[in-house]
Amino acid sequence: MNLSGKTALVTGASRGLGRAIALALGAAGADVAVTDLLVESEKTDKGKLGQYGLLAAHFAESGYVRTVSTADEIEKMGRKSLALKLDVTDPDQIEKVVSEIYSRLGVVDILVNNAGVMDNMATMERQTSEMFERDLKVNLTGSFNCVKAVWPNMKKKEWGRIINISSFVGLSGAYAQPGYGASKAGMIGLTKSLALEGARYGITVNAVLPGFIQTEALMLHKPEMLERIKKRIAMNRLGKPEEISSAVVFLASEAAGYITGAAIPVTGGADLFVF
Repeated sequence: MNLSGKTALVTGASRGLGRAIALALGAAGADVAVTDLLVESEKTDKGKLGQYGLLAAHFAESGYVRTVSTADEIEKMGRKSLALKLDVTDPDQIEKVVSEIYSRLGVVDILVNNAGVMDNMATMERQTSEMFERDLKVNLTGSFNCVKAVWPNMKKKEWGRIINISSFVGLSGAYAQPGYGASKAGMIGLTKSLALEGARYGITVNAVLPGFIQTEALMLHKPEMLERIKKRIAMNRLGKPEEISSAVVFLASEAAGYITGAAIPVTGGADLFVF
């Protein structure tokens, strides 16, 4: 999967799936813009972070913010890389970031919409309109915002790869997470709609639907909950971030040039009926 000569933009790439995806794209030969709401070199406004939920605030004060260090690792591979602060809910900021990528790395050929929130957990009676709207604004509208910023140049170049990181709960639903489930389902609909439009311009748009992957966020669960999760997975184990990033690299490559509008579960069988 040779991505030499391509420029990739990965959102939410300071840790977890985004970091693994950025590293994998770099290893495949792409120059990579590593973007995240959290960047080591940037001062964090704890009050403002509250609007993005508990996970953003938690990781801001942890050792798991590795936006700059991920870019450094990619540069050690012999690629070009940038570490940039990016709030996917801010279209003006997205335009500035894409402009900087264009001037320093080139036109964005590959967009991976990975940034997201998943910490709004409450039954319907306790859900608030504000938190539901936040889920949609970050996960779904944030993906739309990023596509809108890179689409014109992809269309002009007649080549592009857009990979949306949805979730298998976009198909199955998520108990006590209506905003997360709805936003991830919306990403699948967005994927298919954009695939129809992009096909005539050489732009493929696909979604990867991860299952339970061993990321820093998932590992915040108690050990007994993790064991319970494993038991509902056909393969009886959690997935590895690299098992998602390899699927992304494939979809970004020439080898996947005839695949578009697909929603591909990478779940270890968590979406199958398991006794």
